Amino acid sequence: MSLRGTITSVMSEAPTQARTDARRLRSDAAANRERILVAATIAVRRDGERVPMATIADEAGVGIGTLYRHYPTRSALLAALTLRSFQLVLQHARAAALSDEPAPAALEQFFERTIAARNQLILPLHGGPVIRDGKIVALRVDIRSLLEQVLARGRRDRTIRPDATPSDIIIAGAMLAQPLPHTADWDQLARRQARIFVAGLAATDLPLLRKDRPRE
Repeated sequence: MSLRGTITSVMSEAPTQARTDARRLRSDAAANRERILVAATIAVRRDGERVPMATIADEAGVGIGTLYRHYPTRSALLAALTLRSFQLVLQHARAAALSDEPAPAALEQFFERTIAARNQLILPLHGGPVIRDGKIVALRVDIRSLLEQVLARGRRDRTIRPDATPSDIIIAGAMLAQPLPHTADWDQLARRQARIFVAGLAATDLPLLRKDRPRE
């Protein structure tokens, strides 16, 4: 091959290698970020919001510099955990809204997913921090809207009492996701409580409850 051909070949290969390296770096960064979030979720639930950042880095298997590169402050990390948790709840609410099952069954499925994912949730009603963030506010609005769709479906076919609100579902889900101390099998007990709660949402001739609700 001529010198010109060699130079041309090397130049054509360089961008390809650069793109490959960039993809690998992005992949490594995403994997590190996920490890940090998983470890932080466990650590915060176990030790509280003030758990040392070094503990989180150690349990994630990354250096403290890597942790701070992704989350420069404790507040940034807690916000990421809260956002991640709301995104998970949004998936559960969307599945309930899109379900072909009657509203009571769709709500049972929502509670079942909440119970199954309880160890992944860092939310204000689950004892997590209150984060003021536009993305989180938007997620909360979307979750309430999807749950309202389920309730509205139940009101139309008279399987859900007319005074039930998304707040009722959200608060019940928060309680089901918090194991009581000294319980042998919380998941089994929580599922039973979910079934009882959903049964209580059935339309009845009893007087309706007052509309005021505590803010979640």
